[in-house]
Amino acid sequence: MSVPMPVPYAESRPLPPYRALFAVDAKDFTGLPAAQHGPVSQLIPQLVDQALERAGLHQLRDAQRFPANTGDGVVFGFDPVHLPFVLWPFLGVLDDVLGSYNRQAVGPRIRLRASVHVGPLPDGGEPGDGNGTARNDMHRLLDSRPVKAILAAASEEVTHLAAIVSERVYEDVVLGAYTGLHPDRCVEVSATVEGKNFSQRAWLYVPSPSGNLVRAGVQPREESVGAVPTVPAGAPDKGSGTEYGGNSQHVGEGAAVMGNVGRDFTYTAPATTYRGTNQHWGSGDNVAGDKRAGGGDHR
Repeated sequence: MSVPMPVPYAESRPLPPYRALFAVDAKDFTGLPAAQHGPVSQLIPQLVDQALERAGLHQLRDAQRFPANTGDGVVFGFDPVHLPFVLWPFLGVLDDVLGSYNRQAVGPRIRLRASVHVGPLPDGGEPGDGNGTARNDMHRLLDSRPVKAILAAASEEVTHLAAIVSERVYEDVVLGAYTGLHPDRCVEVSATVEGKNFSQRAWLYVPSPSGNLVRAGVQPREESVGAVPTVPAGAPDKGSGTEYGGNSQHVGEGAAVMGNVGRDFTYTAPATTYRGTNQHWGSGDNVAGDKRAGGGDHR
């Protein structure tokens, strides 16, 4: 049976309902032995549902719209009224659930990238529900270079989740103060995808920073919100509360974060220009510049 194809701009038509979107992908899934793909594909939605349960989001768990298992992750839509609670506390709880699993797992560690977005999508109980620009952009955010680089740079023992939040969600929910996630816990990035014509401003949130991320000034969620000193790569550990001078950093492979709370945060790939502090790299992805605080001009 043929489906009528709308002609763009030929007439006005009702706007589809706004649906929030959440998706996760597992790091290094394709590197697993083939025999582990099926069990891991079944495990990821179980861990997500467990985190929803622990975060008190029973209604969201039972009312997911157009859910799908992507093999190396899950994606589902939901009523935007739940967005504040997905950002906080759910993302932090999911990080905890993954950490608990990884500490006792005999199989591969499950470390996830997550993306959160919102936009108009068809949701009328018909085939094709949930497909549209908003969903495409959510998957691009999930595959973007900054969130991949951040998760790669972090310790697999401590950091189990890295989330990227779209500009629309950040402005409406975070800056609107509808969520417990403070703007100072988020870092602005330019989300680009290798080989794709995609570039959007977005915001990274890492519930449990570690390794290079902590040394560079991304603070864990249990610490108070405020300015964090910049620590150059290779600087000695001088204890809590010690400020370090200098802003040079050398990156051999992977990703780096450096800068001060205050203005812009710029993400660049290797062998390209950038704004901010002096940085040198061998190969891999780089994150550099200043972290934008919530009280300034957010354009």
